[in-house]
Amino acid sequence: MRYLTAAAVLMTAVLLGGPAAAAPTPCDGLGGVVGAGQLCHVQVTNPTYMLTLTFPVDYPDPALTDYVTKDRDGFVTVAQSSGARDQPYQMEATTEQHTSGQPPHTRSVVLKLFQELGGNHPSTWYKAFNYNLATNQPITFDTLFAPGATPLDAVFPLVQRDLERQNPSGAMILPSAGLDPSHYQNFAITDDQLIFYFAPGEMLPPFAGAVQAQVPRNAIPPLAV
Repeated sequence: MRYLTAAAVLMTAVLLGGPAAAAPTPCDGLGGVVGAGQLCHVQVTNPTYMLTLTFPVDYPDPALTDYVTKDRDGFVTVAQSSGARDQPYQMEATTEQHTSGQPPHTRSVVLKLFQELGGNHPSTWYKAFNYNLATNQPITFDTLFAPGATPLDAVFPLVQRDLERQNPSGAMILPSAGLDPSHYQNFAITDDQLIFYFAPGEMLPPFAGAVQAQVPRNAIPPLAV
């Protein structure tokens, strides 16, 4: 009887997938493989499009994988519904990661995305995700500083100086753009600086490409995270 019971339990486990059966992950759903550093790598090449994605599967906020999945689905839909052409359409997403605190108190993941869908110019942009590991909450630019603070009064001159140093054309950043919080939504937090990421044309002329500016934390109001 003991052997029959054990066999019955084993058969039930097999039919139900067993205790070791893992639920599918967003990486699985995109046809990717998880490698070192818990990074999902997706590589698809066919006559219609080329798709290369790299993103972390262990980021605590599902908003990141939701964004990657939605963007990938939109790209594939457009590529497959567009007319045939000599070169396949292209999409690429790469990942940059930062932490602050010891042990890590915040975690930042910055995606750099590239799409070429047959227009006059390909698109390049950043999408950043920041998370407070102590409170289990996302961090946005609105919650990055203490309530009532006016951080851009200090941040903008530092960003302006760094970006103009990178741009030998001498193009100026107007205060109307430099003091607009909507341009500072993509950032990463480290122990000693904030890194802001800007799409082509967001701060500098489009020909300057996608750029980033490093701002020392000791030169701006204290962070609230």
